[in-house]
Amino acid sequence: MALMHTPICNFGWKPPAIALLGVDGRSYDLDAIRGPNGTLLMFICNHCPYVKAVVTRLMIDVKAMQGEGIGVAAIMPNDTELIEADSFEHMKVFSKTHGFTFPYLLDETQETARAYNAVCTPDFFGFNSDDELQYRGRLDDCGLKPSTDSTRRELLEAMRSIIKTGQGPDDQEASIGCSIKWRAV
Repeated sequence: MALMHTPICNFGWKPPAIALLGVDGRSYDLDAIRGPNGTLLMFICNHCPYVKAVVTRLMIDVKAMQGEGIGVAAIMPNDTELIEADSFEHMKVFSKTHGFTFPYLLDETQETARAYNAVCTPDFFGFNSDDELQYRGRLDDCGLKPSTDSTRRELLEAMRSIIKTGQGPDDQEASIGCSIKWRAV
């Protein structure tokens, strides 16, 4: 597991098109994901200890965001031949186990992860209603540790700011996680 940090937010960057298969058997593009108040795309996987550490509190925050008009999807970018635990069948189990309320999509070719310059799992991309990137940060400051009553919900706060003002916070802390497992070229 190579530990990685995401790059700084490139404010205003527009998301490249996607067309990915979800664990529900449907194909999703940005129009199918986008919410009236913005969009959150998350690069996650099933096996990463950082994803496993945050998934319960991530689900709480995602449900709040969805209730406030944010469209959400998760994208699994890893090479499934290299990491069998991230296979499509395991994605189905992972999403059901954790009660995903959003599409969980397989980036089989890894073209989407490359187009977004995703580097780790989890990697969060928060867009405003004009499809402008406004957040590229972490869920919170806990990492692998459990949250406490004083844990700041940074992703949720950023997305609420985006809903209210169209802009994310100027000060963003990079997400931390496992490196994406790239297919050998």
